[in-house]
This record gives sequence, structure tokens and C-alpha cells, in this order.
Amino acid sequence: MQLRRFGHHPARIHHIFISHLHGDHVFGLFGLLSTMGMMGRQSAVHLYGPDALKPMMEQHFLYFGPPPFDLHFHVPAEEPGIHLFEDDKITVTPVLLKHRTLTYGYIFREKRRALNVRKEKIAEYGLGIADLVKVKQGEDHISNEGKVISNQEITLPPYRQRSYAYISDTVFDPGLADHVRGVNLLFHEATFSHKDEKLAKATLHSTAVQAAEVAKAAGVDKLLIGHFSSRYRDPGILVNEAREIFPDTVGVSDGDTHSVPLTRAGTE
Repeated sequence: MQLRRFGHHPARIHHIFISHLHGDHVFGLFGLLSTMGMMGRQSAVHLYGPDALKPMMEQHFLYFGPPPFDLHFHVPAEEPGIHLFEDDKITVTPVLLKHRTLTYGYIFREKRRALNVRKEKIAEYGLGIADLVKVKQGEDHISNEGKVISNQEITLPPYRQRSYAYISDTVFDPGLADHVRGVNLLFHEATFSHKDEKLAKATLHSTAVQAAEVAKAAGVDKLLIGHFSSRYRDPGILVNEAREIFPDTVGVSDGDTHSVPLTRAGTE
């Protein structure tokens, strides 16, 4: 219902990453898959998450019937740092978190884009299709006369590779900074206020201050915090606590959009 409310059509979803099997993180999956089926979906859906996700879904289908499309389940490898998903544009790498049940975070990283060729140089050097392919891959151009034209002269600086890390429910873990170091955008759960740090530790959650400490140690560009406990009538209190440690912090709500702009290497 929230996806449709904010204009995201279920037919555009092909890959779903589940952090863990607590209700507030997985209950919506049953209705989403059912809606996809009733809309006549035929293309496959890929589900990523803990190994218990598959038997949980199979148990559900015993009572409500399987969807009219293929479901493919993918479980993170035990070895750290191995991509769970990869295509020609991005990689997705799981991060094992410390919660009351098996829980993963996910890091989405753009792959290096091909260089852009300066339009005026195409005519100047008579670049053909084969030449353009080589130049976009970073090679220098050799003219018919044997002159070497440097790649930097022909191309624009490459775009920086953007990255986003999603850190779901977890007790405070300073070691997470090594996994999310330098990402452009970090979401880190911030269930509790600093004054409730003991409760956060007991329930294996994090405080807003602890989320900010991870962001600062990792040198990320921007921090998003959420998953606020309902005990706080004003989540702005948690945002302000985090900003004391990491100023570029934003509290998130359903439907928010946060973009990472494309910038070229060597530019701000």
C-alpha cells in the first residue's frame, strides 16, 4: 500500500533484499507478492536474505498458494565481502549484523562508468565506432599518422562511483565503519535515544549517537537515521543527538527521497 501511495509500481520490482525475519521487516512481503500475482505478473522475482526466508515463504504458500511467477532465493555466502548480487551497473554486498536473529545489512555500489568522449574531439580526430569503444575504456588514441593522443585530451573526467549502505537492526558495532567506509549515503538504524543506551544494548539495537559515531568513523558523506522507537513522540530529539556527532544527519520517513548527485572525478 505504501509503495503505491508513493508512486512505485510493483511491476518494476525484480529484486528484494530482506535484512532479517522480524515482522516489521518482512510482513509486507506476503502482501506484495500476492499483489504482484493478482496483477498478472509473469517475470521472476529474486529474494535475498537469511536462509530461513525460503521455508518461511514455502509455509505461507501451503495455505495461500504459490505466486504465478518464479521465485528465486539467494542466501549470502559465509565468507565476508562476496557479492550477493551483481549486474552491469551495481554490486550488492551483504554485511553480517549483530541482532537477536540472523541479520544482514547491504551495501550497494555503482560500477565504474565508461568515459564520455568530448563531442568536438570525435570530428577533430575522425574517431570511428571502434575508436570510441577503446577511448571510452580508457585507451589512448593512435591516429592514422601514428600520433598518440592521450585519453585525457579526448574524454571528460569519469563520474565518481556512488554508493549506499543500509544498516538494519544491530547493536552498536564500531567495526561496521570498516565495511561502510567512504560511502556516499548511509542508513543506520537509530532506535533509541542516548539516555536509553542500556535498553539499546539489551535489545541489540543502536542509539542515534552510536549511529552517528559509525558514520563519523567511516567518513561517509551523509547519514540517514530511522527505525525510531514509538516511545519518542518527537523523533527530532534523536536527530539532534546524532547531529552533535555527525552534523550531516537526516531523520527519515516513509516516502522520502534522498539522491546522490553525479559528480566527476576532480570536482566538488
